[in-house]
Amino acid sequence: MNNQVIDHYRQAVEMVTAPDAFLELTTIEQDGHILKAYKHAPGSMRDLWMLGQGYGDQEYIVYGDERWTFAEAGQIVANFATWLQTQNIGSGDRVAIALRNYPEWIFAYWGVIAVGGAVVGMNAWWVADEMAYALNDSEPKLLIADDQRLAIFAQIADNFPDLSVLAVRDASPAVPAAQWSDAITGAAELPMPPIDPNDDACIFYTSGTTGRPKGAQLTHRGCVHNIMNVAAMGQIFGTTQAMNRGETVEAPVSAPPATSLVATPLFHVTANNCVMHGATISGGKLILMYKWDTSEALKLIEREQVNTLSAVPMMTRELLAHPDFAEYDTSSLNSLGGGGAAMHPDLPDKVIESTKRAKPAQGYGMTEVCGISTYTTGDLFLERPESCGPLVPTLEGKIINAAGETLPPGEAGELLVKGAPVIKGYLNRPEATAETIVDGWLHTGDIGFFDEDGFLYLVDRAKDMILRGGENIYCAEVEGALYTHPAVLETVAFAVPDDRLGEEVGVAVHLKPDAMLDAPGLREHMGSRLAAFKVPRYVWFLSEPLPRNANGKFLKRELREVLDPASSD
Repeated sequence: MNNQVIDHYRQAVEMVTAPDAFLELTTIEQDGHILKAYKHAPGSMRDLWMLGQGYGDQEYIVYGDERWTFAEAGQIVANFATWLQTQNIGSGDRVAIALRNYPEWIFAYWGVIAVGGAVVGMNAWWVADEMAYALNDSEPKLLIADDQRLAIFAQIADNFPDLSVLAVRDASPAVPAAQWSDAITGAAELPMPPIDPNDDACIFYTSGTTGRPKGAQLTHRGCVHNIMNVAAMGQIFGTTQAMNRGETVEAPVSAPPATSLVATPLFHVTANNCVMHGATISGGKLILMYKWDTSEALKLIEREQVNTLSAVPMMTRELLAHPDFAEYDTSSLNSLGGGGAAMHPDLPDKVIESTKRAKPAQGYGMTEVCGISTYTTGDLFLERPESCGPLVPTLEGKIINAAGETLPPGEAGELLVKGAPVIKGYLNRPEATAETIVDGWLHTGDIGFFDEDGFLYLVDRAKDMILRGGENIYCAEVEGALYTHPAVLETVAFAVPDDRLGEEVGVAVHLKPDAMLDAPGLREHMGSRLAAFKVPRYVWFLSEPLPRNANGKFLKRELREVLDPASSD
């Protein structure tokens, strides 16, 4: 890499995190561990919400033809938080939100935060069985849901007789429910009960190797530090770029507030913790999409002068490849990228070639760090497009081998990280928590290495996981659903490379003697047990038992290498 670019990057880090700066670094002690943290970090996410209220009449949220300023959103949040208190929902109580990307997600989120409650993010694609599992696991006092999610809940409502329901944008809900409009009336003041930094702010479900998702407990401290990390990386890279242009820089360079197209679901940390939180504290504007549609995205970019699209790489690729891309004014874009999957090495150049001034950007993160672990953009990204960037300021990282020994730069092993953003643990899963977070270090399950400059390269995943368009799909969950079919004797699930989504779900199946099952029947069976994105695209029926190693484990990698996607059913 150009040594001058690296020198500028290091200077920028020192400037942004210097003593007396807002992003000054310090250390804190938590559970007996010394963690990197920000000295001036607010104590709770409600504090950050209140900072955002200083933007008053600036536009905050756009959804279709509907618009809200920061002040208007603030009144809705205050009214809703007050209503929650009338429902005896307060400190430590959980509220499940099962919505698509409606504005009500954001209003409800901040209202629950304000009263000291914890938001339970429900995947909008879940089927009834998956929803029932999460509700049983998290035990919320209230479910906030739209029409489609209420129809799914109706299938299991008898199992939750004490769960209150609040309907959003559904005048005739499938179950008895209060109406959102009635919960936000009035002119209330924002409630101010005490909140501890280690309290749960939200619980987001991340798929587990046991076949059932785990509820990651994201604390106020973790979420606050994540969004401060996002801000710090923005300043660091902005300052680096200014230095690279030959400008004299005496203070950190901050980008203007972003107008962000929110293309990924708010029940994930990418859209919620990185994009939505960021706009809230910086005076940014959020352009919400009900679901991803490339043509609609181009229209919104032109109409709203969107300057940031944080999305999975396939969305960026589809946007640039759209036949009408040149017909729309996309000159406002200055950043294209995001997280959820690694960019293929060709995509950064395509961003540069296809847009007037947009820079490719990429972050690596996970639910367990409340958002991002690394970030890269601009000149640094173009110099090393295969790297996912350096660690954020409040995370330490190391690479270990199977014996737990720390490896030097250039040698690949499992990535471990430690710092204030790491989650408290997994809800109701003390064993999984103890296995994943050891002596303060989070075992990511990702295989990679650091170079001499501290830039991370990911080369594989230790976990048996498929990453489809930014959605984590654990093979054990797919296999568990398939094994419920009476015709299946043996099966394995694995990732199949896909140009659009990064990876797709593939399964190899060996049936019981004389049993009958075809691919449509298999997909129909799995579709009633798993969300649609987990249903296999590729299916191979094998006449012989699946190959195994000496320990009796299926040779999944060997199968993946010999099975041709073109020959699947």
